[in-house]
Amino acid sequence: MRPQLREHARDAIEDFVRHHVEMCGGGGVVIGLSGGLDSATVSKLCCDAIGPDRVLNIYMPSATSSAQDLRDAEELCRSTGAELRIIDICPAVEAFRSILPEMERKDMAGNVMARCRMVVLFHHARLMGRVVMGTSNKSEILTGYFTKFGDGASDFCPLGDLYKTEVRQLASQIGVPRTIIDKAPSAGLWGGQTDEIEMGMTYDELDQALYGIERGLDDEAIAAEASISMEKVLRARAMHSCSVHKRKMPLIPKMGLRTVGLDWRE
Repeated sequence: MRPQLREHARDAIEDFVRHHVEMCGGGGVVIGLSGGLDSATVSKLCCDAIGPDRVLNIYMPSATSSAQDLRDAEELCRSTGAELRIIDICPAVEAFRSILPEMERKDMAGNVMARCRMVVLFHHARLMGRVVMGTSNKSEILTGYFTKFGDGASDFCPLGDLYKTEVRQLASQIGVPRTIIDKAPSAGLWGGQTDEIEMGMTYDELDQALYGIERGLDDEAIAAEASISMEKVLRARAMHSCSVHKRKMPLIPKMGLRTVGLDWRE
């Protein structure tokens, strides 16, 4: 029942990175490096694909960032030879807090932090003639577990068709440091936050449920095959159903012969 990493995944992703970087002028990539599994895996793949001299990693701490995350980001960049820049987003976040009192809610503050990081990444990409490589995985995309126009924003998303459990397998194959692979996944948007606590299930359980949905199984079959509770299957399906808008461009009412996002193919 579990999704399995395909044998050619590493080569396919590195070919994807090389092709699209060259198609965009060959300047290189900019990556938001959090010290977590997904961004570390993307950074390592990009270094292997186009060389570390064309990979800029930006670590963007906030008031809720951990010292361990920075150490892990630094260790990764030492091992790959890629550049790491540290840009504190706290002043930008506090500027927004001064005009948006609703940011006292931690979810609202988390969204602003994610969007501040997006601004920093695209600023550097534009400045340097590079592209932004996203770090979202298939589990996050299918459940909407990202901030719209925040960490979900990128030019390309090399891990977008790999479930989180597959990303972990790939990270082991390509030599991502064990401290990064083994740490509890967290967006770091507020103190003590972890993905699995917030979702109410482990990534192993979530990925099995999503894989069942991908295969077109009904809820009872998913629960039986994956040996997980019906409650968790229904939660996974609800997260998938409620996040459709995050996986689409803004809807446009049809007026012309062909409409962008509907029947305009390019």
